[in-house]
Amino acid sequence: MGGIEHKSRRRRTNANLQKIILETIASAGILGLALLAPNALQALKSLGFKKSRRIESIKEARKRLVRASLISYKNNSLELTKKGEAKLGQLELREYKIKKPNKWDKRWRVLIFDIDEKRKSLRDKIRNTLMSIGFIRLQDSVWVYPYDCEDLIALLKTDFKVGTELLYMIVDSIENDAVIKKQFDNLLG
Repeated sequence: MGGIEHKSRRRRTNANLQKIILETIASAGILGLALLAPNALQALKSLGFKKSRRIESIKEARKRLVRASLISYKNNSLELTKKGEAKLGQLELREYKIKKPNKWDKRWRVLIFDIDEKRKSLRDKIRNTLMSIGFIRLQDSVWVYPYDCEDLIALLKTDFKVGTELLYMIVDSIENDAVIKKQFDNLLG
């Protein structure tokens, strides 16, 4: 017992560590190894890493990021690769929070996407991102949210390199929306 929880906690910690390192490198552009350690050590402390484990964790994470081609060495410094920039964008997008107004304007934001079967992994990424933000699936490629999220959709389109394949709509009513309202009860207050 407890194996699943332990694995889940470890995955979250590794993802957080990966994000910390990528953000640290991205914020400084090309970053010397000496500069990486203090920032990353501070962030690891906030994640609950013990002092003796912090440096080892950074070294392990750095090796994984280099193997995954998310960062690379350049003139004895670390640099974020294009793949690393994309990964950091995805990690930040997952944590994107939509500002909720005090009162709902009684309008639904509907997102429809039509992405070819050849790009199934992209469809799955979009679906996972929408779920993590709080969208509700009406149909396979039709998602709904009660608040203004136009900025998020613009980020999605840019990040996933899709344009007209994602369609954002604002609608005044949806047939039988009582079921949807019930699912958003905690958001709509």
